[in-house]
Amino acid sequence: MKTKVKELRVSANMTQQQLADKVGVSQRTIISIEKGQYSPSLMLAYKLSKVFNVTIEELCCFD
Repeated sequence: MKTKVKELRVSANMTQQQLADKVGVSQRTIISIEKGQYSPSLMLAYKLSKVFNVTIEELCCFD
């Protein structure tokens, strides 16, 4: 699944590690999500959406 995580993270001037720390995952997980190699669970998508103050629908690009 494609997401807007990288775009939102860069706009927020946040590193991958800072984002990972905020949502309780590894930096590797954030890298994989940004590359489209890993689809976040519903709970992780929820946490990411709260960090960026967007809806899950705005965060994820459902194909």
